[in-house]
Amino acid sequence: MPVGTQATVKGVAQRDLMADLDVRILLANTYHLYLRPGHESIRSLGGLHRFMSWPRAILTDSGGYQVFSLSDLRQVTDEGVLFRSHLNGDAHLFTPESTVDVQLALGSDIMMVLDECLEYPAGHAQARQSVERTLRWARAAFAHYRNRPEKEQASLFPIVQGASYGDLRRWCAEELLPLEAEGYAIGGLSVGEPRPLSLEMVEIAAPLLPRARPRYVMGVGMPEELGEYVARGVDMMDCVLPSRNARNGCLFTSQGRVVIKHARYKEDPGPLDAACPCYTCRNFSRAYLRHLFQAGEILFASLATLHNLHHYLDIMRRIRHSILIGTLPEYLEAIRSVPVSG
Repeated sequence: MPVGTQATVKGVAQRDLMADLDVRILLANTYHLYLRPGHESIRSLGGLHRFMSWPRAILTDSGGYQVFSLSDLRQVTDEGVLFRSHLNGDAHLFTPESTVDVQLALGSDIMMVLDECLEYPAGHAQARQSVERTLRWARAAFAHYRNRPEKEQASLFPIVQGASYGDLRRWCAEELLPLEAEGYAIGGLSVGEPRPLSLEMVEIAAPLLPRARPRYVMGVGMPEELGEYVARGVDMMDCVLPSRNARNGCLFTSQGRVVIKHARYKEDPGPLDAACPCYTCRNFSRAYLRHLFQAGEILFASLATLHNLHHYLDIMRRIRHSILIGTLPEYLEAIRSVPVSG
């Protein structure tokens, strides 16, 4: 899922996301939209779909990850998280119930429960206490969601936590199963832990979650990692890497990463990736892209993001196809052989 934090994928218009990339679902951020322009404003304007002119699916996270990243501006209690806005310092309280209400106001198709996300490394006792709180919050969120008077069409996913401890991941997943959610997420990864450890935690948790319902790993990963997560039972992923790296001049290709500022691309007439059919690769040379980047032109961010998103989405299309025809192991081996840097 491309990440549209503030109801926009930076540098790419909705028209291009649909027409050029055929994006079916975007992720938006509850924390940022709650602070600005405000969920009630978005509700009054017809919900997030109408507000951002996006007719396809939207997943919103609970805002928990962003709140927990504000280590100097928040206080965690069993009730929820008291935090101060990074914009103006105003105090706010996120509870399991309030984050559901905010996401319902936004009109999300898939909502996430409030959970506690720990930094890496965390001690076992701290992680166990965090899982206990995450479970309480998940149960409270589902009780509130299912008892609401108006039954808006939306799905609510609980989140498996447990830091880097397999026993806690297993316990958390098993305790969430009685919620009978329409999908389940695995969170608390990509917080500084080694990548093999991320895969290990997913390999433990994913098989415990219902096979017939979506399994979503939050905040991953590099292009070469996508197939590894799918091979472990993952159906959904999101990551800011394709758009963030694009804006910073790091482009992903079938031959590895291209850091476009390098002098060797100054007079390179070739496309960014000869194997890529995206608008950027069909029309512009590496030399032109480098020029735009060096000149600080806004167009670079648009063209680069368009390409990186196409690259990610194409990987996922190829994975789906390989699953259908029974060649996923061979596809994974081919991906593993691609050099990191092109």
